[in-house]
Amino acid sequence: MALRLGTRGSALALWQAEWVAARLREQGSDVELIRIQTTGDVASQPLQTIGGQGLFTKELQRALLDDRIDLAVHSLKDLPTDPVEGLSVAAVPPRESNHDVLVAREATSLETLPDQARLGTGSRRRKSQLLYARPDLQVSDIRGNLDTRLRKLDEGQYDAIVLAEAGLKRLGWELRITQILPREVMLPAIGQGALGIESRSDDSATRSQLAPLDDADTHASILAERAMLAQLRAGCLAPVGAWGRVLDGQLYLDGVVLSSSGKHRVAASASGSPADAVQLGQQVADSLLAQGAATLIAEERGNAS
Repeated sequence: MALRLGTRGSALALWQAEWVAARLREQGSDVELIRIQTTGDVASQPLQTIGGQGLFTKELQRALLDDRIDLAVHSLKDLPTDPVEGLSVAAVPPRESNHDVLVAREATSLETLPDQARLGTGSRRRKSQLLYARPDLQVSDIRGNLDTRLRKLDEGQYDAIVLAEAGLKRLGWELRITQILPREVMLPAIGQGALGIESRSDDSATRSQLAPLDDADTHASILAERAMLAQLRAGCLAPVGAWGRVLDGQLYLDGVVLSSSGKHRVAASASGSPADAVQLGQQVADSLLAQGAATLIAEERGNAS
């Protein structure tokens, strides 16, 4: 019987699902893709306005629980940290780049954008970090899939937009990149560039087929980032960034929380064993909270209400 793989219908989601399906087929598994529309896919308002978590994942998780699919492929930056009873992430494949990138019509970098330049992003995390670096920018919301956002830029609605490098590379659009933003300026979203393959926790047959797709270093990095976010109780739309990576057997984690205006920023870092990924994430979160992160997160919630 074919494995039923649930996916969103966007070009990027389908690329990710096809990539996972190809790896499974290489192992001899038969895979059927099932497209599922999510709340985030049909939303006409900015995601921050809609509120709530799991806008791109809840329908996929419901299909898993209802036994309509056997596995779901998520962009991990979209997957809430609150566990869903009966479900768990069975595999995290090797991570693509987690950099954010600038795509500009004329400027060559963030630094060379003109004063008061119009910059589009759908992310509070990106907006806050951009304003911290360039308070003069006019940062406004942009909606739509990657091709829609690039079209809006080309039409002159923005001077530049900020996107995830991974998405552009996966769709073969890396030549559109103007500048890879340094992580000192722009820490990525929790889970950015990584895929999470979710299944029913008691489905041992599916989980055994997914096990070879798991990359231990990426999985540990993601666990640390998600543990930090969970400890902050910030939600995946808050202005929070993190970067976990394993180097020479050590897990390193950097975290940042900003105010929505970009005027205030707190940061923390720690390192330890990959086996202690969750504790490391909680340690970085506690350091951020000690510096006032909870106040910045509460301010952001107030602005969103």
